[in-house]
Amino acid sequence: MSFHHPQLLWLLALPVLWGFWQWVRRGHPVVLPFDHGQQRDGRWLRALVNLAGTLPAVLLAIAVLMLAGPRRPAPPLDERILNNIILCLDVSGSMSMPFGTKGSRFEAAVAATKQFCSFRKGDAFGLTIFGSEYIHWIPPTKELSAISNATDFVRPNNMPAWMGGTLIANALRGCSKELRRIPEGDRAVVLITDGGSADFQNGGDRSVAQELAEQKIRVFSVLIGSGGMAEPGADGLYTIAATTGGKVFTAGDPAGLTAIFHEIDGMQKAKFKQVTADWVDDYTPLAVAGLATAVLLGLSLLGLRYTPW
Repeated sequence: MSFHHPQLLWLLALPVLWGFWQWVRRGHPVVLPFDHGQQRDGRWLRALVNLAGTLPAVLLAIAVLMLAGPRRPAPPLDERILNNIILCLDVSGSMSMPFGTKGSRFEAAVAATKQFCSFRKGDAFGLTIFGSEYIHWIPPTKELSAISNATDFVRPNNMPAWMGGTLIANALRGCSKELRRIPEGDRAVVLITDGGSADFQNGGDRSVAQELAEQKIRVFSVLIGSGGMAEPGADGLYTIAATTGGKVFTAGDPAGLTAIFHEIDGMQKAKFKQVTADWVDDYTPLAVAGLATAVLLGLSLLGLRYTPW
């Protein structure tokens, strides 16, 4: 037990002095006829009366302790280790192609990512869009509404002509730089695209995969559209996934895309660490002791006291 105001504990000297005086004082003795008799000296009765007389001092000591603010450390808590996840979204022109019965590939990807963010509360999400270049639209944040609001402005149809290509390695390097700015927590990239990448050639995929692995950044790639794997360079995503500990998924329809994000959620598990909680008030033991002492004092007043003479 500790105290919020330990400077008040010196007041405990008062009940100690009071209790000491109760045991050494003689009171106001009055000679009675039987004082010169042969009866016992009443040593045990005197001790019992002195104990009863000490109870007010005990109550005062309890009051001082309660004024000092007793406290104790709360039980250790499990603190969630933050997952920093960047959603790396392809905004090239091909993402405007129809996907499923209604909507485009981009719209299906946006709907799935919003749902993914909603069931990973406590993690930080960022949004990076890419084509021939990349733009960090939103840095990793716990304010998930920022992700939802941003998707209305990053549609492929709104992109300039120089964003029309697909350079995945370049975008992943940009995500790596963004994640390295975050000092703590796990790091991951969820890459959403519908095709291969021109900068995976000549070992480009292995090079970026090694860079990401050194930074302990996992990459989960989602290929949208049945023809995704037919694109040149799409197989480089498997190299990146194998090197970083991630996985490549293919989605042929919006329902499959939703299932993929549920699987990613299971693979990128939340981790916890045990931390010591703050101090909390702890008046219960003293309150119980004070109540018991008050009851004993009330009972002792029925007869266990010296005469007032």
